[in-house]
Amino acid sequence: MSNYCKPSTNREPNDLNQTFQRFFDSGKAGGLILVFVTLFSLGLANSPWQTDYIHFWHLDLGGHSITHWINDGLMAIFFLLIGLELEREIYHGELSDLKSAALPLFGALGGMFVPAGLFLLLNFGTDTQAGAGIPMATDIAFAIGILSLLGNRVPASLKIFLTALAVMDDLGAIIVIAIFYTTSIAFLNLSIALGIFGVLLLLNRLKVHNLIPYLIGGVAMWYFMLHSGVHATITGVLLAFAIPFGSGGEKSPSYILQHVLHKPVAFLILPLFALANTGISIGAGWQSSLGEANSLGIMAGLVIGKPLGIWLFSFIGVGLGLCVLPTDLKWKNIIGAGFLGGIGFTMSIFITLLAFDEPETIIQSKIAILIASFVAGAIGYLWLRMTLSEQIGTTDNLEPER
Repeated sequence: MSNYCKPSTNREPNDLNQTFQRFFDSGKAGGLILVFVTLFSLGLANSPWQTDYIHFWHLDLGGHSITHWINDGLMAIFFLLIGLELEREIYHGELSDLKSAALPLFGALGGMFVPAGLFLLLNFGTDTQAGAGIPMATDIAFAIGILSLLGNRVPASLKIFLTALAVMDDLGAIIVIAIFYTTSIAFLNLSIALGIFGVLLLLNRLKVHNLIPYLIGGVAMWYFMLHSGVHATITGVLLAFAIPFGSGGEKSPSYILQHVLHKPVAFLILPLFALANTGISIGAGWQSSLGEANSLGIMAGLVIGKPLGIWLFSFIGVGLGLCVLPTDLKWKNIIGAGFLGGIGFTMSIFITLLAFDEPETIIQSKIAILIASFVAGAIGYLWLRMTLSEQIGTTDNLEPER
């Protein structure tokens, strides 16, 4: 699980400083900031300053908009951090067991196929059927941020499950984008990017532990991936698994980079990501679009399809003996994580821009995504808050009898 979802072990002599330090280092701080900047961005985008605010994020900076640099540049760093943390769990954590690692994989598959199926059920054969990929995505930043608001009551295995599921989900969405929404792929640039990845893997095998060659190679790989037509954020995950893990100790390159990236990602990159992507102007009469097949498909996919698909596929995987449910989790916890998986937000919005050309359809889709993501996130938070509190209470009541 992400480090920003863990409380700090730092100790301060002053109680107030100690409390603030724990809050700052915990996921609650990052989660609350994420929620605040989202509301702030939506407010400005629907205020008298909306034109200037929305225009700002579309200012040209080196041939690309500011939003583009954040989504394809800074978010690659976020995926690098997630990749590093997943790598740690794979080598030394709960994902080191194949059956444990298979659980979020099954959940991710269900979280993609079922929402897409519900969307197509309502939109097949229409002009909007290309939007089937919209409810397949999970906004990992918001999902983990909301989960972190629950604090220490969240079992470590649930944090790992949601993190792994969301990453696999987003990687799946990136693959869907590459196959179904990429009009053209620059195979030369893609080959160069993959070639650089191969060189970095070779450096790893040669036990080169200096981070500088990997970071330089990562920037070069990102540049060619950006110009290949494939979503550039996948570079972050690839780079993470090229960086030497070693023993996983505090002196390993993987640990050092993970530690350095922790606060910049939680308190700078993710808030910028939220500000840039939630500045959506909601016009008059927006309610009328909610009854259309496209909007219904998006909302049904995210609010119903996500939790249903994640729970169902996970249950089937465990039933077939292909994966195992961690001992500190219950199936109702998986349902709650499934609702958090229904927070589509930015990835869903990104796919919307690729799926549709009509401005009106794009705006309607964005509104549906916002509503569905809010509903799914709220249900997931309240569901987990209630069920996890019940589990803690049950555990406390049983302790004296041991």
